[in-house]
Amino acid sequence: MSKRDYYDVLGLKKGASPEEIKKAYRQKAKELHPDRNADNPDAETKFKEANEAYEVLKDNDKRAAYDRYGHAAFEGGMGGGGPRPGAGGFGAQGDFASAFSDVFDDLFGDFMGGGRGGRSRAARGSDLRYNLRVTLEEAYNGLGKTITVPTSVQCGSCKGSGSEGGAEPTTCPTCSGMGKVRATQGFFTVERTCPTCSGLGQIIKNPCTTCGGNGRVQKERALSVNIPPGVETGTRIRLAGEGEAGMRGGPPGDLYIFVEVTRHEIFERDGVNLQCRVPVSMTAAALGGDIEVPTIDGGRSRVKIPAGSQSGRQMRLRGKGMPALRGGGHGDMFIELAVETPVNLTQKQKDLLREFEAMSEDNNPESKSFFKSVKSFWDAMKG
Repeated sequence: MSKRDYYDVLGLKKGASPEEIKKAYRQKAKELHPDRNADNPDAETKFKEANEAYEVLKDNDKRAAYDRYGHAAFEGGMGGGGPRPGAGGFGAQGDFASAFSDVFDDLFGDFMGGGRGGRSRAARGSDLRYNLRVTLEEAYNGLGKTITVPTSVQCGSCKGSGSEGGAEPTTCPTCSGMGKVRATQGFFTVERTCPTCSGLGQIIKNPCTTCGGNGRVQKERALSVNIPPGVETGTRIRLAGEGEAGMRGGPPGDLYIFVEVTRHEIFERDGVNLQCRVPVSMTAAALGGDIEVPTIDGGRSRVKIPAGSQSGRQMRLRGKGMPALRGGGHGDMFIELAVETPVNLTQKQKDLLREFEAMSEDNNPESKSFFKSVKSFWDAMKG
């Protein structure tokens, strides 16, 4: 059976460009791959036929010979180094690996991290995290703070290059600068990180004695940080370029400051609002009056307690809460009354309270209503 024209096999015209040839082969390889055509006995034969065609047409010398002599260019000593009929056209595993690796790069190169170009020798530095604790007053007012961060900085001796005297690194002889090496394993070509340069594509012959070839050294840095008013626990502040220095002159990472606002002994925070629980005497709650309460800005506010106030009653002071982090004014402050029962009474105080209790039948409406409901419940249960 005579061989089909290589251009017809890939669905191309004779003057197709290298890009068109590669694109056509990629489509055929995906369409005819045996793993995707288990129920089609002809798929493997056609797959090998497409591989054979691509192996010839992708090579300029082989293609020129084929365009001039056709299949005869690779038969009977005509030269060209193409596939031999005795080897099944495309039977050599090395030839298949060579052809398929091109398409493998095209299909998966970006996903696997770069394709043929190798990795840049300059790697970006890592991001850093710093936990910063501030008081509620500092969160209200905002502050400027100097922090000390242990980090990696660019080596001053080699200017970040990693080479003694700042000399440029040389191309890795193992991977030829690609950062990856390939090994043929049966049907497939396996690609892995170069063990000599660790994927950087370049090596340093004379490492810097200060940094050992890394291009950076460990050092503590003092940084000034501006904490805006209104921050709360979990607020993240990013300082671009203040992270670790990059490897071998690469760009630095970023520093992320995570804020934690400590607990306050008087105020409890709820977003932009504040809660303040204020104890008042039984007499003040019964008779009413004025009390002074603190505010987070260090001031004082006078609050009027209505006569007959009960525990849990809340009053609002507008605008006395926390500032909004991104503008928009301030929240409110809520005063919650806690009526305090007197303790350590003298005998005279006890006698006065008993006398008061005997005269206060109509002064406790909630108690009177509750026990009236209890009596009705018990009577119903007896019935």
